[in-house]
Order: sequence, then C-alpha cells, then structure tokens
Amino acid sequence: MSAETQNPAGDPPAGQSEQDAQGFLSKISNSPQTGGQNLREVARVVLPANQDLDALPLYVDGPVLKEGQSTAGGDTVEHPDDILSRRSMRIRSGRRVSFGSYFNAFPASYWRRWTTAEKVVLSVATEGAGSLIVYRSNARGISQRVEDRRVKGTQTSEFDLTLAPFGDGGWYWFDLIADDDGMVLTQAAWSVPDDRPAGTVTLGVTTFNRPDYCVNTIRTIADADGFDDVLDELIIVDQGNKLVEDESDFAEAQAAMNGKLRVIRQGNLGGSGGFSRNMYEVVQGREDGSKSDYVLILDDDILLETEGVLRAVAFADFCRTPTIVGGHMFDMYNRPLLNGYAEVINTYRFLWGPIDGLGGLDFSEAGLRSRPNLHRRWDADYNGWWMCLIPRVVLEEVGLSLPVFIKWDDSEYSLRAAEAGYPTVSLPGAAVWHVSWMDKDDAVDWQAYFHERNRLIAALLHSPFPRGGRIIRESYNVDTKHTISMQYYAASTVLMAIEDVLKGPEHLHGMIGTKMPQIRALKDEFSDAQFSKDLGVYPAAKKSKPSKRQGPPKPPTYRALLPWAAKTVVKQIGLPVRDLAKSNPEEYVAHQDGKWYHLSTLDSAVVSNADGTGAAWHKRDPQAVRDLLARSAKLHAELFSKWESLSKQYREALPQITSADAWVQTFQDNPAAPRKEQG
Repeated sequence: MSAETQNPAGDPPAGQSEQDAQGFLSKISNSPQTGGQNLREVARVVLPANQDLDALPLYVDGPVLKEGQSTAGGDTVEHPDDILSRRSMRIRSGRRVSFGSYFNAFPASYWRRWTTAEKVVLSVATEGAGSLIVYRSNARGISQRVEDRRVKGTQTSEFDLTLAPFGDGGWYWFDLIADDDGMVLTQAAWSVPDDRPAGTVTLGVTTFNRPDYCVNTIRTIADADGFDDVLDELIIVDQGNKLVEDESDFAEAQAAMNGKLRVIRQGNLGGSGGFSRNMYEVVQGREDGSKSDYVLILDDDILLETEGVLRAVAFADFCRTPTIVGGHMFDMYNRPLLNGYAEVINTYRFLWGPIDGLGGLDFSEAGLRSRPNLHRRWDADYNGWWMCLIPRVVLEEVGLSLPVFIKWDDSEYSLRAAEAGYPTVSLPGAAVWHVSWMDKDDAVDWQAYFHERNRLIAALLHSPFPRGGRIIRESYNVDTKHTISMQYYAASTVLMAIEDVLKGPEHLHGMIGTKMPQIRALKDEFSDAQFSKDLGVYPAAKKSKPSKRQGPPKPPTYRALLPWAAKTVVKQIGLPVRDLAKSNPEEYVAHQDGKWYHLSTLDSAVVSNADGTGAAWHKRDPQAVRDLLARSAKLHAELFSKWESLSKQYREALPQITSADAWVQTFQDNPAAPRKEQG
C-alpha cells in the first residue's frame, strides 16, 4: 500500500481553504442563533480520505437495525463520487444520509461529565433543497428528534443544544434528506462557547525499524489542516537501526512539516523508554523556553485520523481538571472493526482489557445508532498508548513512564495519575487504525516475560488487596499452562520475570536496554520458540491411535477438571514420550486450537503462530516439566511470602525511578545503535 493510499487525513478540500473554514466559524459566532458569542470548534464533521468506502461506515451511518439484523455493508454504501472532499458530501435525489456515526456524532455525555461546557452549537452549511433533522439519544440508545428544518439554496443552519440531559450517556447527530434535485453538505462543525486560546500539543512517536509507517504519519500530519495553532512539533524517537531519516521520501515529508519535525535517536528502550523521551522533551521545553501544554503519544504502526488529535486537544482544554485523553483503536486491516473502546483493570486479578461487549465491534454490520451499548458513557481506567494525550502538568507531578520496556506502562501510568487526582477518558471520535493484537503471539513469545514481570510490578505498586488479590495464584496457573502445553520457552521467561521482580526496583533502569536481547537469545534453546516459514521442513503428522473426537478441542468440564488434571500431571511428569512422537509430530495444530487443554494431551505438535506466517515444533520433555514446575512452585511461594515488603520497596522507589533525572541517565547510558547497512 502506498503512502498516499494509507493517509486517512488526505489533502485539504478542493476549493475550501482553512481561511474559508475560519470565515465559516466567524459567521456562526456572530449569528443571532448563537447570540453573537465566540465559539471554539471542538469537532468538525469529516469524511474518509481518498474516497475510502471501507472506512465510510465510521463516518456515515447506515439504516437503523434491529438486534440480529446486519447490512454487512450492503445498502449502506454511498457512491465514492459523492465524497467531494474531507468535509463535503453530495446527497443524491431522495436519499437520506445520517451523520450519526462514530466519527461525526457528538459524544455529548463525555462532554457533560468531564468538561465545563454546558451546551454545544451545531453548524451545518448546505447547498440545495432538503431537510435537516437533529437527533439526540439517551444512555439506553433510544433516539429522539430534537429539531428539523427545511433548507434551500446556500444556507448555514445553527442549533443551540444543551448538554444538561446527558448525565449517563447519549449523543447528538444530524441527518440530511435531499429533495428531487439533490443537495450538498458543504461543511459542518460542533462548537462550544469559548474565548480562550487553544492549548498546544507535541506529538510523540516512538519507533523501532518501521521507517515507512513513520514517514507516512509525518506526511499525514503535514497534510492535515487545522494544526497551525495547536501543533508545536512532532518528535519521532527512533530507537532502531533502520532509520526514518534514511527513507527515500523522508526529506520531502520533513520539508512539508515546516520546521515542526524533530527526530531523536537513542538505544532501544522499548515503548516506555521511547515515550518517556517524548514526555521528557515536553517537560524540558524547547530552545526558546516555550513548552507544550500536552504531549500526545502515538504508536509507530498506525494510520492516524488527524481530526482525533484536534478533538483530544479541545476536549482536554475544557476538562474540569487536567485529564489524560485517549483515543480508540480500529483494526488496520479491517477498517470498520473497533478493537479498543474503553479499557479497564480488574484490580483483584490485576488484568487489563476492554469492558465486556465493547471489543470486536464491526461498524460495517451495524452502525452507532444500532448499538445501544455505545450510547451509554463508559468510564475507562486507562488508555492504550497507541494514541494518548497527557497534560504536561500531569507529567510534572507524577513523573514519566515506568522503566519497563513494554507492557503495562500505559495502564500503570493512568493508575498512578488517578491516585494523584488526574482521570483518564477514552474519547469517542478520536482514534487510530492499528494492527490487531489478535495477530500477535505476544503471550508465548519473548514478550511473555514483560507481560508477567510488569503485571506483577503494577500490582505491587497499586493493588488494594493483600498480596495482590488473585495475582499470585493466576501467575502460577499461567506458568503451569505454558509448561503442560510444551511452551517451555514462555514458561522459562515467566520464571525469569519473577526472579527479576524479587530483585527489587533498583534494577529496572539498568536492565531496560539489555533484557530484551537476553530473552530473545534464549530462543535457540527451545524448539517451541523456533518458527519456520516453510512447513515442509517438518515431518508428516503421525499418531499410533487416532483421536476418538472430531472438531475443535474443548476444555474439560468443571466436574471432570480434577480427574483430568490428575491424569495430565501423571502423563506430563511420569510417562515417557511415545517413540513415534519423537520422529513425527502427532498433529499439526492451528493457532486458534493451540489451547493448553489440547496441547497437554499430545507428546508433540507443530503449532502455527498467530499471523499464520510460520509454525514451531512443540516436543514434550518430562524432565523439563518436572524442573519447571518445581522452580515455579518455589518462586511463587517466595513471591507470596515477600509480597508486602516488596510492595513497600516498589512504592517508595516509584518517584525516583520515574523521575526525569533517572531517565536522563538511562538515555545517556543507552546511545543509538549504528545504522543498518543498506544494500
């Protein structure tokens, strides 16, 4: 995919300059409807760039569906030629188009709960004749008509809309219905009364050997309109050896940024090290002494909807207290699929994840108006750092990220901020497209170490329960499942993680630049960690006795769990590996079928990875099982006995290890890697 086709922001609308948009807002501010008040645009109605019909369901909603119905994109698709620009759309004769969509409806309940705004002004500029209808919803997703008007010719319509009834949920939106000759939406915006200057933001990207994605992000930001007054600079922290600056089109993208791009090179310190550098630069300020009000951090492997940046800044400007404002995550390869909406942390189990029912929502099947659960306001505990705005005053009070390389840095930061009185809001209408975690093997590859270690550290810092609630028990269960699934590499790294937690917090900065290479180097010792893209290198699957059951594997029932566990332990520890399984895998197992309750019944298996690019041969080793289970029991017992004292150590060390001074030393101790040879 070319950089041009990836750019969701697109070019400025043809025939419509930023000055035109400012003139539009000036007319609105002085209109009798708004009482001549000054207004601040907080959300502009936008359309997908490059006439991208795959993403269109996020911008224009289809017909309202009843539960169980699905359009699957059928009669919701408009003609691509009807998308006239980023802000303008043709409505053909007799058609009804609803902007009650994810990107264009106004999340009134979020503004009602978290900001000082008491009302919003909707302004809609149209050409041609038709009807304009304004709707609102309540927390149960029930729609109510607010006002309707007949429009004709060239006209701007304004609606003064209260936020008072949106305590628990609800959105505002509008529909357009064209008469026989059709009509055009010229532009529309949601504004709130305000006469203060907008806050300023530094965009911070951390990257490791993804220069093509980064250059595309630079071009997307450079091409976006509306950024002149809010963007101080874009800082890319390049931690790789395949550099952004070496991309063939980097110079052109850099020039388009008009001096607002800075690239900083340093050693690979993971996401927490890269984003801490972005945070540090904002706290320190620029050479002229000025400082941004916010840092907005972005993953490198994203496609950015630039309007979300402007909306996040505007929302943060109006928040009653300094607030972390996060964006949602859509699937890069399935554009209408929402993967991350409101993320929460179960502090008893110390697990993070989406609120039930708010992950994997496909807007091509049913839009915003057909999903009542999205009309309730959902309050988040944290927001993933694929897109997250943090006020500078929060950085100055609670510090920078934990020095943990990757995993749990984002969730721990919001927990720490919340304890200091700074909430996190995941804001609808601000989002990126990102590679889904469903296509990654990070629970069983080298990242298993960081999942385990950093989850334990976060719990030691923030768990309100004695000995972390269920976390030690669940940690033991997870490691046991790895072991009986012949995932000896993952099981070993989990135990390494516990050993490092027991060493205390003073070692975190020292190991941030070295631990990942050490863990990855261990792969050579484990066949289950050595993936081949060529399945032909593995022998054919053979089994002396075929399975009596067909279909996908199923977990043991609750009643059968204890007998199953006893049988499995005997097999794993005491029974020798079948001779045939030593020379041939017993099965080829698809990734989605590679569950612990299935792999534990086999003596060997070739198991696919999550993205389907390869597979590894898992081989049962009774001695390894005995050693790993014994070591796991010992370490978890030690963790249990030392939990309270460890928790005290980590909590007392937190201000120091997240301080700017500690991070500066780490930046100095981890210089940039040499360039990768071109050739």
